[in-house]
Amino acid sequence: MKVALVHEMLAKMGGAERVVDTFQKMFPDAPIYTLLYDEKACGTVFPKEKVRVSSLQKWVDLGVPRQLLVSQMPRAIEEFDFSEFDLVISSSSAFAHGIIVPSHVFHACYCHSPMRYAWDYFHAYLDEKATGTFAWLKRRMMELILHKLRVWDSASSNRPDLLFANSRTTQKRIEKYWRRMDSHILYPPVETERFTATEKHGEYFLIVSALEPFKKIDIAVQAFSRIPKHKLVIIGDGSDRIRLEEMAGKNIEFLGRKSDEEVKEFLECARGFVFPGLEDFGIAPVEAMACGKPVIAYGEGGVTESVINGETGIFFTPQTPEALLDALPEFFEQEEKFQKNTAKIRARAEEFSEKVFVQQFLQEVKKGMAL
Repeated sequence: MKVALVHEMLAKMGGAERVVDTFQKMFPDAPIYTLLYDEKACGTVFPKEKVRVSSLQKWVDLGVPRQLLVSQMPRAIEEFDFSEFDLVISSSSAFAHGIIVPSHVFHACYCHSPMRYAWDYFHAYLDEKATGTFAWLKRRMMELILHKLRVWDSASSNRPDLLFANSRTTQKRIEKYWRRMDSHILYPPVETERFTATEKHGEYFLIVSALEPFKKIDIAVQAFSRIPKHKLVIIGDGSDRIRLEEMAGKNIEFLGRKSDEEVKEFLECARGFVFPGLEDFGIAPVEAMACGKPVIAYGEGGVTESVINGETGIFFTPQTPEALLDALPEFFEQEEKFQKNTAKIRARAEEFSEKVFVQQFLQEVKKGMAL
């Protein structure tokens, strides 16, 4: 059986790219089709010789910002020819599900979410991006582009033969925006075997995240700046870093990007893991639990499907610094219990292991292809 993999962009190593890495371990001979490829950022995991890029790559190579190419991505993803394959697996956050395959080819799509900036994040996205000089014109142009993307997204949502949602949160979005009621929940694979549940409990709380506005790291920064005796370490980088550093107290340390091994060391020695954003699933909290560390998270979205409130962490609502501060006394009250139950916290993380993911994925694909 000839297999191909599809992913929107291989431009950074995030949670979605780690899912694609699991797929390539399952099918090591499968080529990977992608709209845009950054060898410097992803080449060690996804070698250039395995990657097949779209016609948009030449524009990025010439220096055109990829944000200016978004309106062309539906056309570009449809250009790929999969006639030579039996099975195509797409990993989609926006466009990959929209590939066109011949009738004899089975298309299984792993959906991280319908494109959020065109649907549920639409108004916040406009407020965030349509700023500065000619903001009104930027907003109008973005409204027109995103309208066209929604029309295409809705029309292409029926193309996959088999559809996986990475959480109940994502499944609800699929039902709401795509009107598909047949998706299967399959949580993302977490390499739990890379981590060890330790008895080390340092004096710092930890965040590992891209530093972008929608990640809501500012909630944690504002909260911890008000309690200077508690240290917060932040690993990651992004467009919001300068703003976050300017608002941060002296007890908050920004370390930038770190290697997987360095992140592992920080996770294994942390006091607790802070997760203030709203995510479709959230792999980082599961990695923290694989180290036996409790999670302090905003109590909405995919994290409510992995973290067990009161057993492997605690939730706070609403999504404000004040709510996070109000939740910390509860964490301190239960901290001794969490430290004694590292094995139990680790066991919860193992329910989302790569092994579980592979077994469930192959089971559903075999069932679907047999119909």
